[in-house]
Amino acid sequence: MSKHTLYVGLDVHAETISVAVAEGGRDGEVRSLGRIANRPDAVRKLIKKLGRNRELRCCYEAGPCGYVLYWQLTELGVECEVVAPTLIPTKSGDRVKTDRRDAEKQARCHRAGELTAVWVPRPEHEALRDLVRTRQAAKQDQTRARHRLGKFLLRHGLRRPEKCKPWGSVHMTWLDGLKFEFYGLEATMTDLLAEVKRAAERLQRLERAIDYAVEQLPEDDQQLIQGLQALRGVAKTTAVGVFAEIGRFTRFDSPRQLMGYTGLVPSEHSTGGPDKARRGGITKTGNRRVRWMLTESAWAYRHRPSKRGDLLKRQAACSEEVQAIAWKAQQRLNLRYRRLVVRKGGNKTVTAVARELIAFMWAIGVQVEKEQQRASTSPVARTYKLVG
Repeated sequence: MSKHTLYVGLDVHAETISVAVAEGGRDGEVRSLGRIANRPDAVRKLIKKLGRNRELRCCYEAGPCGYVLYWQLTELGVECEVVAPTLIPTKSGDRVKTDRRDAEKQARCHRAGELTAVWVPRPEHEALRDLVRTRQAAKQDQTRARHRLGKFLLRHGLRRPEKCKPWGSVHMTWLDGLKFEFYGLEATMTDLLAEVKRAAERLQRLERAIDYAVEQLPEDDQQLIQGLQALRGVAKTTAVGVFAEIGRFTRFDSPRQLMGYTGLVPSEHSTGGPDKARRGGITKTGNRRVRWMLTESAWAYRHRPSKRGDLLKRQAACSEEVQAIAWKAQQRLNLRYRRLVVRKGGNKTVTAVARELIAFMWAIGVQVEKEQQRASTSPVARTYKLVG
């Protein structure tokens, strides 16, 4: 730890940033510098003032302000970390919370190396993530709109015709033909049905946008998304969603570390000796969107292992090694489901399957990157680079 290093803690809000600094060295002073406006010019002036003959290391909590400040500081040549708010050390007896104290605590903990940095995506990766999350929100809005219409019809004793697929073409034609005696009911039905159709159109529009955005990604990222689709229950929408939230799987040293990131590992309270270990429900820490997508995909492994239909088409573009990993996943996870469902029930069993599913995703991600490195170092690839 150099005495010429200055650790800067930033408590970032929409309009203001509270600034505190910690001098390098174990006994260095920690002091508050007040507030500045959360504007690029103000941040630039602050860095110019603090960076005179000093090495700066900044940090701030991940939050609704995103990574704009991180990208700005990086462009200015300043080392910056975005830290996980839930992993910042806290004192149980501390009942005073202000912006100044938060900034000082960040600077002090950053100097001590007690903060955990989160992964910051590239701006283009962040754009894909926003698009995928918007699609997920649209899907939730569609489900709510359908529920409202369904419950409205149920209250008036109206049920869809038998052998009619819910929300299919026959069902929608039947809904369009419904008539009511009173104007209030007719107006309500018109509005609810229009909302269902609007939600469906919005969802289709966003899915087309995702397809186009994936086509604009680098070839390496497209290959990773294609490799994830070799797994059963992981279609394009899920594969893109997992990639948008996690990025490259090799940033995790092991699949166990990735399991902890998803929050699918059991919580534990062990104290007083090995015979007093107690495990509880899953921690639910980390990325909740990845956890939800994994849980939904895990239900596919209750079926007997097979290769057919859309899955066979998706695997056609993958290497034999990736297909072998996907087939091993089918066999193991189906066996895991059948053994646990009798004792644990459906929900707990699916959670256990989802926890192992992310490990197979990690294996595919590592395999795809190995294939990409092998291709980039092949004689043909080197010759192409020299000629190009």
